[in-house]
Amino acid sequence: MEDILDIYERPYNQELPVVCMDEKPYQLLGSTREELPMRPGDTQKEDYEYTRNGTVSIFVFTEPLAGCRHVSVREHRTAIDWAEETKYLLDECYPNHDRILLVMDNLNTHAASSLYKKYPPQEARRLAKRLEIHYTPKHGSWLNIAEIELNVMTRQCLSRRVEDINRLRSELHVWEAERNAAIKNVCWHFKTEDAREKLISLYPKFS
Repeated sequence: MEDILDIYERPYNQELPVVCMDEKPYQLLGSTREELPMRPGDTQKEDYEYTRNGTVSIFVFTEPLAGCRHVSVREHRTAIDWAEETKYLLDECYPNHDRILLVMDNLNTHAASSLYKKYPPQEARRLAKRLEIHYTPKHGSWLNIAEIELNVMTRQCLSRRVEDINRLRSELHVWEAERNAAIKNVCWHFKTEDAREKLISLYPKFS
């Protein structure tokens, strides 16, 4: 926990960006009946019955101090998916950076070893050398700022039915572009000193 909090206290360094990563499952839902058209001053009405169109995984990478993020939708949540997303992050989002600092939870696929499942050893090692990985503690996902981005995304874009993956990708692309254009960042206030006071029960006691 203190490792993550110390990272968040670092001043902005354009040469060593701090990027937070998280993912969430999302169920695609379709309507069995056509929704009633909206009227002025009234919300859209839809039938309570719906169809289940499968589950996808939403990946989000965000650089909190720069106010930018990248969102993508994958059909699966595997080591291959994580490896491909990480390669995109490094080679497309940060092509001119020697190294980025990546904060994420310790899900079994969130590891440099996943790169070797997708790419030849030389390529996997090239990518791994550009990552400085810091894991949030077990049961400490609240320390991941990417989770805040996912919560904002859910409230602003996903609090309704989306029936297929193409529409989901399209709408999240618009959400990402608008939020990046507005340079929406996250101001983290919880510091190590606060943790030692408010979460004192987590620390060993010394006589």
